[in-house]
Amino acid sequence: MQVGHRQLKIYQAAHELAVEIHKMSMNLPRFEMYEEGSQIRRSSKSVPANIVEGYALRKYKAEYLHYLYRAYASSEETIEHLELLQETGSLSDGRLFSALKGKYDEMNKMIFCFIRAVEKEHGSPLYLKEEADNPEFIN
Repeated sequence: MQVGHRQLKIYQAAHELAVEIHKMSMNLPRFEMYEEGSQIRRSSKSVPANIVEGYALRKYKAEYLHYLYRAYASSEETIEHLELLQETGSLSDGRLFSALKGKYDEMNKMIFCFIRAVEKEHGSPLYLKEEADNPEFIN
């Protein structure tokens, strides 16, 4: 059983996609390796990192949302880098481009829906509710 942020489908999708982008970027032309390749690796890895950081701060609704929106923004940035690589011919595999773009579009929908759910239904994490109900956890 997965615990913490690893149980979130948005985290799982973001992590898997960051690995896929990393692998794809290592096959880019040499001149793109340190330019666009570096940019897309950083933006793609920022998505799961922001989800993890937000999850750790989920007690605070505003902070949680802040990091979820950052994850969404980094995902959109990754799509922009993908499109630039494809349009410049540096990513010449049309099927790979379409597959990655489709996965990012789908993940963005998931992140956006998750953000809306947090905005609407956010409450204190279960462990905080347990602490409040159990005097032995209170100083």
